[in-house]
Amino acid sequence: MKFGVNTFIWGPAFGPSDFHLLPRIKERGFDGIEIPLLEPATFRADAVRRELEKYDLACTTVGIVPAGSSLASRDECARGRGRRHLEACIALTRDVGGTLFSGPLYTPVGEMTGLRRTDDEWKWVVEAWQRLGPCACDAGIEIGIEPLNRFETYFLNTVADAVRLCGEIDDPAVGILFDTFHANIEEKSVAAAVRQAAPFLKHLHTCENDRGTPGSGHVDWDGFFEAVADIGYDRWMTIESFGFALGAMSAAAAIWRDLAVTPETIPFEGLVFLRAQTARERVG
Repeated sequence: MKFGVNTFIWGPAFGPSDFHLLPRIKERGFDGIEIPLLEPATFRADAVRRELEKYDLACTTVGIVPAGSSLASRDECARGRGRRHLEACIALTRDVGGTLFSGPLYTPVGEMTGLRRTDDEWKWVVEAWQRLGPCACDAGIEIGIEPLNRFETYFLNTVADAVRLCGEIDDPAVGILFDTFHANIEEKSVAAAVRQAAPFLKHLHTCENDRGTPGSGHVDWDGFFEAVADIGYDRWMTIESFGFALGAMSAAAAIWRDLAVTPETIPFEGLVFLRAQTARERVG
């Protein structure tokens, strides 16, 4: 198992001004970081890669589909903008030395139509990823498509739908990012959802029910870790949370209060919990 921390905890982007964080992240026992690619044009992949190599840290990346560009739009131009944005993120993931790019890679977070997802919207997203999948494969990158809770998207909320989506895309590079925060809201059983995701599972985000420190709330961690062990998952397990007062970024994640003593308490204490849980011998 590899353990990562998403740098959203410190800010919406990652670059040279954040390099001072890397020694502490390494000292705390993380194997790597997860880097947001919200603005591909400003990301300094070469510089970040050199700094990660300096501290022997690996990375994954995470992104979104920006406003005005949706893979599910009836507007072909908007779908094209979405594909080009994701192609740029895939290329940057390769350039920074990562092998996994994940996120809600279909429609902009928070975009709602007021209606259920349509068959056409589903078809357009499938077609987009059938075109993007070979791009990811050529770059040596895997994709984790993330279901979000119903308050953040109407398009993909459950593992069952994510499994169906990946099955229809039918590309070995394209799979699922499973996030315990969203699953705790949408799934009847977090453990059963992990098992259901298994054939397509590329990545795990571990976060508490309030986006706080893993192990401090009511997520079914025993069931989660039993399922993770049962399916033989041995990829990245990344803590994703957000800073408490980062302006638009905190607002987008609906962080309206302090979730711990400090934001970095969440990953640093959370990692202790995750390592202890994965080290436990589980019978059953």
